[in-house]
Parts: sequence; structure tokens; C-alpha cells
Amino acid sequence: MGGNDHHNLEDIQMKVIHEFSKTLEMFGLSMADSRLFVTLYLHPSPMTLDEMSSALGKSKTAMSTGIRNLSDQGLVERVWKKGVRKDLYTSTANLYKTFMTSYIQKWQTAVAEQEKELSAVEGQMKENFKGCVKQMEKDEAVLLQERMQEMIHFHTRLLKALQSLQPAP
Repeated sequence: MGGNDHHNLEDIQMKVIHEFSKTLEMFGLSMADSRLFVTLYLHPSPMTLDEMSSALGKSKTAMSTGIRNLSDQGLVERVWKKGVRKDLYTSTANLYKTFMTSYIQKWQTAVAEQEKELSAVEGQMKENFKGCVKQMEKDEAVLLQERMQEMIHFHTRLLKALQSLQPAP
């Protein structure tokens, strides 16, 4: 392969990293973490922090932080290779299942937390509006309570729908 061919391949690889990173950002990854994941995914073998740093032009500290973020989400893993003393990392292989599972879990956690918070606010509201004297205040309180119940029901249904999603391999 000539020097020009290598340069073209490098350009294409950078475009692929850039474009696929945009998709991964929709899953809540930062631009830097997205680029790091795609770099690992495209690399034919596990990489050290130094190799990642060189490939992306970022500091080793930034790579370490990115790896920790990706690892916490189950998107990369540390691997062992005989004779190599540095830590090696690789991306998970099944993109669809990995990202969908991670994303669904984030949504489930967020929706459950919001449902809990809204229920707590509803409880406070019931307690605070027991003594409403004016009819207008009572009407507003009843409407607010009805809307809150609809919101809580929305979260309950959303959580149920998310729990039914199981990404296929």
C-alpha cells in the first residue's frame, strides 16, 4: 500500500470515528468518550492507554478517565495478554445489545426516580392542601392532584414499557 493509500485510509477511519461518535452521543456519551469507544472498536487488538492517547491526540489522563467512564457503563473491558505489563482495553463486541441495554437501564433508573419524586410531591401536596378554605384554591388543588396522578401514571406506564424491552443479540 502506497503512502497516499495509507493517508486516504487514515482519513476515512477518522471520518468513520467522527460520524459513528455522533450516534453514540445520542446514548448520553460525551464526544470524547464516544470517539474513544469507536477507536477501540475499530482497532484490531486491545490497546494500552498510551496507544489510545497517541491515536486520539489526547493525554493519557484523559484516556484513563474515558476508559473508566466506558467501563462503568459496560462498554469496554480490561484484558490480559501474556508478556504485556500495561493494562489493555477492548470494546464490547455486540454494539446493539450493549448500547441498548445500557440506555434502557439508564432510562429505567431515571423514570423510576422521577416517579418516586412525583409521588412524594403528591403526598406533600395532599397534606398541605387539606386545609384549603377558598373554593378556588380547592379547585386548583384538585386539578393539580389529577394532573400529578396522570404524570405518575405516565411514569408507571413508561417504566413498564422500558422493562419489556429486551435487545436481541
